[in-house]
Amino acid sequence: MENVYDFGLVGLGVMGRNFILNVADNGFTAMGNDLDTEKVQALIDEGGNTDRVNAVEDVSAFAKALSSPRKIMLLVPAGKVVDIVIESLLPHLDKGDIIIDGGNSFFTDTDRREAYLSEKGIHFFGAGVSGGAKGARKGPSIMPGGSKAGYAAVQPIFEAVSAKYEGEPCVAYLGPKSAGNYVKMVHNGIEYGLMQLTSEIYDVLKKAGNLSNEEMHHTFKSWNDGRLQSFLVEITSKILVKKDALTNGDLIDQILDKAKQKGTGKWTSQNAMDLGIPVPSIDIAVSMREISALKEERVQADALYDRPEVTTIAKDKLTKLTEEALYFSFIVTYAQGLHQLADASKEYGYDLDIAEIAKIWRAGCIIRARLLADITEAFQENPKLPNLLLSPSFIEKIKGTVASARELVSYGATNGIPLPGLSNSLTYFDAYTSSRLPLNVIQGQRDFFGSHTYERLDREGIFHTEWEE
Repeated sequence: MENVYDFGLVGLGVMGRNFILNVADNGFTAMGNDLDTEKVQALIDEGGNTDRVNAVEDVSAFAKALSSPRKIMLLVPAGKVVDIVIESLLPHLDKGDIIIDGGNSFFTDTDRREAYLSEKGIHFFGAGVSGGAKGARKGPSIMPGGSKAGYAAVQPIFEAVSAKYEGEPCVAYLGPKSAGNYVKMVHNGIEYGLMQLTSEIYDVLKKAGNLSNEEMHHTFKSWNDGRLQSFLVEITSKILVKKDALTNGDLIDQILDKAKQKGTGKWTSQNAMDLGIPVPSIDIAVSMREISALKEERVQADALYDRPEVTTIAKDKLTKLTEEALYFSFIVTYAQGLHQLADASKEYGYDLDIAEIAKIWRAGCIIRARLLADITEAFQENPKLPNLLLSPSFIEKIKGTVASARELVSYGATNGIPLPGLSNSLTYFDAYTSSRLPLNVIQGQRDFFGSHTYERLDREGIFHTEWEE
């Protein structure tokens, strides 16, 4: 069994097992490793041919089975577990071997690990993998960044297993250090925003139009055949009509309205604040998951306050309004995330190609959408585009849909239907497209109480005023 397997993978949970089987399906031999005997046996059983795909519990036997340079991917929980696995591997590796972290590690941890392993002669890079369990099995979007030489050795495997968009693999080397993990983090932040927006549109369709789950299913399905074509819109249409085996009703009506999170959305929001980049559609998506966790308090508060009586909207009109508002807010959410990537690229020295990132998101990943083809073209035409909202090809898209966003946000406020993702998207748009904001008042206040100074419109320099004699 020594030195015969092309690729190694540690962590044989659902994602790991599916990914390694994908590798084997694409003509590469693969060896798995896990401390859990049942997971090891499950891979062997599903693989069906140990010459093609195999697994062991012992780390030494695992390392000996891999061809040189060893290419080892980790699909284990982010945090200390990654460091523990790396330390367990190191005694069995040689200089020039490659370790790939395929989990959602925080980007500064990836920088630390790359520096540490580089001193030992081991190539290391983080590779974001998006697409869920099915994507891992059939073709995910992969976002590698770190050791360029290490990626070059793995590139044929990653290109073979990745999703394809019109024949092009949805994987590309993104940049040095933690570029891959950082891009995946922001990808997940955008994902939070799009999921929140989709849930709000479901809510307003149900409350304002009294649409049944079946009607909403057909609405989302029709949208997925048009410009809103995306993975999230597609699965929403399917979720709405899934039957519940316990009640024989629609499962969606039995799911508790408390959304959990694993942290990548929060990291995106926190880091955007560190960079000074506004991402309010992502910020509010994180906050809404936190508010949703307060279920018991929300039930109490609901009983204490009167809510406006909802005025219904004709279904045809509502369907048009919601489609246009969702399209508008999707664009604005992508714009925010890509703006953060562009700024982080400068701050952290990633040298990211935004067009290339949008390109590898077109298939395989959770935020894949028809819009990404247009976004790719926009950044190919102008690689230094500061914000998607400034792209000539998106101006008409926004102009044709913003009125519906305004009408829906206004309707939600009047009728007590919370639409925070949509309203934050609209507020971001209105603020970003305002040549004059009232922040001159804030600067006056800061100078008044703290002598923090201010700048002027009519001349250069830094000024301070004694506001009271």
